[in-house]
Amino acid sequence: MNVLVQKYGGTSVGSIDKIKNIARRVIEEKKKGKDMVIVVSAMGKSTDKLVEMAKSISENPCNREMDMLLATGEQVTISLLSMALKEYGYDSISLTGFQAGIITEGNHTKNRITKIEIEKIKNHLKDGKIVVVAGFQGINDNGDITTLGRGGSDTTAVALAAKLNCECEIYTDVDGIYSVDPRVFPEAKKLDVISYEEMMEMASLGAGVMETRAVEIGFKFKVPIYVALNTGEVKGTYIKEYDETMEDKMITGLTATDDVLMITINNVEYNSKNIALIFDKLAKANVNIDMISQTAPFNGLVNVSFTASKNDVFIIDEVIESLKNELKKIEVSKDSKISKISVVGIGMMNQSGVAGKVFKIFSDNNIEFKQVTTSEISISYTIDSNDKTKAITVLSKELNL
Repeated sequence: MNVLVQKYGGTSVGSIDKIKNIARRVIEEKKKGKDMVIVVSAMGKSTDKLVEMAKSISENPCNREMDMLLATGEQVTISLLSMALKEYGYDSISLTGFQAGIITEGNHTKNRITKIEIEKIKNHLKDGKIVVVAGFQGINDNGDITTLGRGGSDTTAVALAAKLNCECEIYTDVDGIYSVDPRVFPEAKKLDVISYEEMMEMASLGAGVMETRAVEIGFKFKVPIYVALNTGEVKGTYIKEYDETMEDKMITGLTATDDVLMITINNVEYNSKNIALIFDKLAKANVNIDMISQTAPFNGLVNVSFTASKNDVFIIDEVIESLKNELKKIEVSKDSKISKISVVGIGMMNQSGVAGKVFKIFSDNNIEFKQVTTSEISISYTIDSNDKTKAITVLSKELNL
């Protein structure tokens, strides 16, 4: 089989005319002898509208019911695209995540793909059908519909490509991967190639072009991933295995995100068991912790700060209330008016001086930072949200991004 997986999302599926355009593009590939598997997202802003509807009923709606609700968005798109393909004379079948054999586990709204029972899709391809699969969704062992979180359609597409041992093309609203989001820094340079490692880091740190788990799957199973504009008229970016030429540039990209909530727990008695208690409770509540900092002990007390997604604020509040029953002296504050700025580059592994340069840029431009974390190929800073645009601009210019 000569299979190609394509994923279409964003505005590319925002209207009936655009869905018809996708159908024509898919048919062109089919004419070349490709067995086509198409993964689609919900139409336009329909997912946002569904969330708004839920929020109009409950400020903190049940996650299981949110999965049931949000999964309907992709089902609209797959059925319409399959209809369009049939109207143009090509046999097609639409499949929900469950029908496509996508099995998941984990907490509702944050499920992970555990396996894909791919035989049904293969059989449809052998019958000459174009298979259209709903991204973002699956089913768990309890028989419940589940979703994979925002960006989960990318994960669906790459996971299917891994099972089908083929390339994956991601078509979206942007014409490739840029060193910096061109919406906030118009002079940003588009990348022809980027390593899996750098793309994973950038995605996990806030770059919205690709979902982190999708790149992880690509890296693990060596799936070539091509990211391009949904019209296919402009050359895009390949996400591929690392090669030595990628170290020529110390910094490959910069990311920024406002989805940051910083929690500070003051007056924690200095005891490793107390620190373990805090993060154990957060882990059991499935809160993904990002940056962590702790002050030096003073009078037997420490202050602990951590960042997490703003979407987890209600869960964090519940955890904090539980902690107050066991850590009687603690005082807790929340800061949501912060942004996280990160610089990423595989060249950092063998070149030094990036941190010093960034600190100097911040100092020269009167930008204060609250926290710093590092990995082998990235450095992240939390700053006041009011300084985000300035920080992106000066860093991008000084680092030639």
